Amino acid sequence: MLYEIAHIVRDRMPWLWWVTDWVNSEAFHLRYGRRVAQIEKTWGKGIPYTIVPLRCYDAEEISHFFAHQPAEAFRFFRPHSFDVKSIRQLQKNRAFLAYMLEQEETLVGYFFLRSFFWGKCFRGRMVDIDWRGKGIGTLMNRLMNRLGYGLGMHIFETVSADNVASLKSAEAASDIRVLKRLPSNDLYIEVLPKKTNL
Repeated sequence: MLYEIAHIVRDRMPWLWWVTDWVNSEAFHLRYGRRVAQIEKTWGKGIPYTIVPLRCYDAEEISHFFAHQPAEAFRFFRPHSFDVKSIRQLQKNRAFLAYMLEQEETLVGYFFLRSFFWGKCFRGRMVDIDWRGKGIGTLMNRLMNRLGYGLGMHIFETVSADNVASLKSAEAASDIRVLKRLPSNDLYIEVLPKKTNL
């Protein structure tokens, strides 16, 4: 129910969405800011990629990353707008924990936890079209799990029932429990930890 209400507010009352987003951003930072900083210092060790926080990345480069993806990549991935202005707004949101994944300065993936100060978050990710099939989606899921569980949060996700690849990636990194099938044919799932994620 809360998920549907949030989307109605975002789409029909953007001013209320902005105010709510700002309040959540500040409250989240007060509650979790120090722990986020601590986890960010160490969580990328041991992987052949570099994790760069969204807030530290050039917004135009991020926009170019999304523009490089084929139209089919956005069939199931519509968490926010992808223009420079929208990305800069996300960079200011302390509760939107988003990261770019690089290999030798080449962007290969994008992942985020849209978080709420009461201890709930939603995860999402996109793998660059040229880097698919290398296990990067599963790796990003595991990174998000480490961050979310490290903060003591409950992690959720919406995945289209038609998006087989994303479902397999989610299951490879986590145990999942389907809570509800939404009218859009999305599955509202709870992400549960596997021992390999801890």
